[in-house]
Amino acid sequence: MKSIGITTTVPIEFLIAAGFQPIDLNNVFITDANPERLVAIAERAGFPLNCCSWIKGIYGVCMDRGIDTVLCVTSGDCSNTVMLMEVLRHRGLRAIPFAFPEQSDPERMQTTLQTFAGLLGTTLSDADRVARELRPSRNLALKLDELTWKQNVVSGWENHLWLVSTSDFNGNHHTYYHQLQRLVADCCQRQPFPEETIRLAYIGVPPVYARDFYRYLENHGARVVFNEIQRQFAMPEPGESLAEQYANYTYPYSIYQRLKDITAELRRREVDGVIHYVQAFCHRGIGDIIFRDAINLPVLTLEGNDDFSLNSHIKTRIEAYLDMLHRARKGLNYRRQVVK
Repeated sequence: MKSIGITTTVPIEFLIAAGFQPIDLNNVFITDANPERLVAIAERAGFPLNCCSWIKGIYGVCMDRGIDTVLCVTSGDCSNTVMLMEVLRHRGLRAIPFAFPEQSDPERMQTTLQTFAGLLGTTLSDADRVARELRPSRNLALKLDELTWKQNVVSGWENHLWLVSTSDFNGNHHTYYHQLQRLVADCCQRQPFPEETIRLAYIGVPPVYARDFYRYLENHGARVVFNEIQRQFAMPEPGESLAEQYANYTYPYSIYQRLKDITAELRRREVDGVIHYVQAFCHRGIGDIIFRDAINLPVLTLEGNDDFSLNSHIKTRIEAYLDMLHRARKGLNYRRQVVK
């Protein structure tokens, strides 16, 4: 199968049906042994310093790995992707645009997918067949998610890593399924995390410093039990068709659709606090205003750019936030004992 880079989660069922093997360029970038090197490739090519490091990393991956075909999401993700697409074309790559509809309407999505299928030379029925093949892997990822918040036997890092990988299933959904199957079996044999562990929700795009972030939280008595966008990559609401599945996928649409999903999960997972990650120079950071007003829990907003490990400033803010949550929980437990 011919490789095709993708700039975010897209209807990969159509790509696979058309004979492509999707590669999430974000995941390749952030798991590189030296992601700074990939950012530097873009900056030497002229990308400005005040451009999102994810965009620069995607460009760097394309140049470094010799990827010659990229599906660029021009609506529903990053506003910089439109110009990235133009630069990739300027460099001789084939850049295919894909735009999510402005509203999460299944009928509009059906029209979009029909056009997309025609562009790729495949059909809706072929994509439906691929969707059935992918569903066991998606369901297993959601099972891991349940083991994270309900049985409390999965770390926040493991949850993040396996859910975020459903954007392309690490290049092979069969291998992904079997590897995750072994992990799920292992998790079912574990002892749960201590009850006193602070339960956190993580909302926003995946962080550039994920590897440090989740482990740092767990080393300080907290654990992420809800990864918002990563869970959405696994398509938790598949509906009755691909049009419904991608209309129910919250990330490309209104922030209020995301809020509906977030607030329901905060209640269901009994979350103590919320960490909202914003990427430097990203328009989505403005949404922090709405999240802070709408979420009735303590919210810590963290920003990242090209710092691929936690710096001392972020560590201090995390520690202060967790200390506040620990104190609040102790106070609540004390009041409950008094009432009894």
